[in-house]
Amino acid sequence: MKFTESSSVELKVILNADFKKEIVAFANSDGGTIYVGISDDGKVVGVKNADTEMEKISSIIHDAIHPDLIPFTNIEQIELDGKKIIKVSVSKGGRPPYHLIEKGLRPSGVYIRHGVASVPASEEQIRDMIRETDGVVYDKSRSMNQELTFNYAADYFAKKEVSFTDKNKFTLGIIDCDGCFTNTGLLISDQCDFTIKCAVFEGEGKLVFKTRKEFAGSILKQLEDSFEFINLANNLHADIKGLDRVETYDYPPYAIREALLNTIIHRDYNFSGSTIINIYSNRIEFISLGGLVKGLTIQDILHGASQTRNTVIANIFYRLRLVESYGTGLQRILETYSGKKEQPTIEPLPSSFIVTLPKIQHTIEKINFSEDNSVKNKILSLFNQKDYITRKDVQTVMNCSSFPARNIINQLISENRIKLVGQGRSIKYILSNKQEEI
Repeated sequence: MKFTESSSVELKVILNADFKKEIVAFANSDGGTIYVGISDDGKVVGVKNADTEMEKISSIIHDAIHPDLIPFTNIEQIELDGKKIIKVSVSKGGRPPYHLIEKGLRPSGVYIRHGVASVPASEEQIRDMIRETDGVVYDKSRSMNQELTFNYAADYFAKKEVSFTDKNKFTLGIIDCDGCFTNTGLLISDQCDFTIKCAVFEGEGKLVFKTRKEFAGSILKQLEDSFEFINLANNLHADIKGLDRVETYDYPPYAIREALLNTIIHRDYNFSGSTIINIYSNRIEFISLGGLVKGLTIQDILHGASQTRNTVIANIFYRLRLVESYGTGLQRILETYSGKKEQPTIEPLPSSFIVTLPKIQHTIEKINFSEDNSVKNKILSLFNQKDYITRKDVQTVMNCSSFPARNIINQLISENRIKLVGQGRSIKYILSNKQEEI
């Protein structure tokens, strides 16, 4: 029998460091056979202790290669020319890419057969194998980075009182059935290689740049950090409506929250770019990569239809009580602007999705104190219990800020109903017909 190396045959005199690479290469290609005890020129030299060598081979397949290749391999001892050799048959595996555990899912750990050699697979070849095996759904596919830590996620889950054991990681889709981290695991991990970029501009265009910030790490951390950054530009206004003091923001906080969650959960992570948030003087733009999920229109979404691109990620955010179980985020954004002159815009493009929140224009409804005797009577009634009052007392009665309080005080003084005594921080007000005994 003549032995010759080929795309499906590998000859080894003895076990060496490259042996496990040959097994991985055959499993990732079309299978093949490795003979141990035969030289490169096809000469049978034999194996001295075949049983011991076969145990070593079994350990290599079990301990050094992932996913499990045992069902796709067979190890046997045969005798040729009175000498014992080992035949290792490797079938094409059912869950490629197979890789060396110590190297991970990268070219240095993934090999394929090319002619008579076993060579490292390129990153694109590795991605193709993952897509072929796991499908094209990003968040369910295996991550090429298997050296992940979850320090921030563990603290976040604990804060939300959600278990984060290995069993839960499997249930949540962070770990797959082979024990590999998925891309969801990558996104939740401290090593997440996607970012959110926030920029603040002067005015309504991009000519004058004020500041920018890029947030990295777990998408849970990016969510918290970017939400805090955006809120720095969300000014609080105290408007007077009748006798009530109503506090409102430039942008409804709930709308900001939903728009931000939408950019993280529904973006297409097959694109490597960052999520972009642009803050202008009159609006905030949330730009996420990836257009609408195939088959949906913007009208479908606005009428309640929902098809999540990243179901695993969406489920985790639901478990963490960050989102509702139904895709109502965009509808709720619109509801927060109900009755407002300004309205959000939702713009699906071929490769991106833009949600723009307009700044709410605030107008203060001023009280005509000269005609509102009930307000003045409330202030004057304070003298039934007190010899003097302060501006703080007036603010408390009116439930207002200092400006309208001073306004009504000045009117009462001009009408000679009260008068000012003291100075500086000691200023007080007494009835005009009362002696100054303060």
